[in-house]
Amino acid sequence: MTCKTTFLKKCDQFSGEFSGAFADLGTFLPLVLGLIALNHFSPQGIFMGFGLFALFTAFYYRRPIPVQPMKVIAALVIAQGLTPGMLQASGMMMGIILLILAFSGAINWMAKQLSPAVSIGIQLAIGIQLMWMGAQMMSQTWIIGLGAFALLFCSRFLPLRYLAMPLVIIMGMLWQYNSGSHLIQETAQLSAHTSMQSSILSQQWSLSWPTLSEWSSAAVLLVLPQLALTLTNAVIATSAMAKEKFPEDKEKFTPKRLATSSGLANLLLTPFGATAMCHGAGGLAVQHHFGARGIWAPVIFGSTCLLIAFSWGENVAWLLGLIPLAILGSLLSIAGLQLAWSKRLLDGKPFCIFVILSTAAICLLFNTAAGLAVGILLEMGRRHWRIFSDLKS
Repeated sequence: MTCKTTFLKKCDQFSGEFSGAFADLGTFLPLVLGLIALNHFSPQGIFMGFGLFALFTAFYYRRPIPVQPMKVIAALVIAQGLTPGMLQASGMMMGIILLILAFSGAINWMAKQLSPAVSIGIQLAIGIQLMWMGAQMMSQTWIIGLGAFALLFCSRFLPLRYLAMPLVIIMGMLWQYNSGSHLIQETAQLSAHTSMQSSILSQQWSLSWPTLSEWSSAAVLLVLPQLALTLTNAVIATSAMAKEKFPEDKEKFTPKRLATSSGLANLLLTPFGATAMCHGAGGLAVQHHFGARGIWAPVIFGSTCLLIAFSWGENVAWLLGLIPLAILGSLLSIAGLQLAWSKRLLDGKPFCIFVILSTAAICLLFNTAAGLAVGILLEMGRRHWRIFSDLKS
């Protein structure tokens, strides 16, 4: 191998790690900026939490396991204008639950009940939901959003394909600057809130503790809706996908380890202003798609979050706000597409495909917990039918 070939290979690897580090911004930025701009949450606390969690994840797994907000909790907090104390309480309760499930062995038992078909069905439903959310984010500027989506989708066939994502973001920021629009303004338009003061952007970090009423309200309003999604997408589905992407390190990606890392992060960091955080199969899919393979993607992301936390101010908020919502929507749609697609949809056995589609349909029509229950019941029925058929023969 010549020096030139080695250099080009190293450049390709680094560009992949760099692109992968920020490939999950479609999920990350709208929720984070919504919490900061619309709910008066501390930007220092939130970005510090993500930075520390990402760096811990990097050295714990040494692979690009994603770090992202718990979507149900963040979305409900933004939409309903809930307090920072309720967000803190929900994060700590999720941390305790995940640690109990991990160290009791219950999470491993749950993972064993989840057949590949049920897991793929859940991933299909979540992928479709992410694509729908991405389409809504692109709806105000379809040309920008669809153009970015097409370029990102086709980038896999291009030389230095991993440079496409940062190039799209930079071009989008230049367009946003020239058009005079702003992500935080767009985020406000998408929420129930209609006003925002500039002082919110420089909100300072302060230590607080949830009240008794915030604990009880968070348990009902936030923890219960989030729990099923976290167990399926952030733990079990992420474990299955990580083992598929990195089979040589599959012992690192057990449901117990993923539940433990998420549980510790939430229990230890949310008291200091971090939002509820988790891993995610969609984030892993899109980071891997854009070239993240090792430790450097989460290191780059975590270090950037810490830098933002320590230097937060009007200029940083303005710079982040230059990323168009349509560009973030295209990233979110790519993540959804990567998560939703599986070869089993084409080459699986008829009953396998039936379980996949049934699980996904119930997830979309009702919720993830209902889809999980239906999928498990279908698989149990299949096993009992096989046993009955064998006894009969």
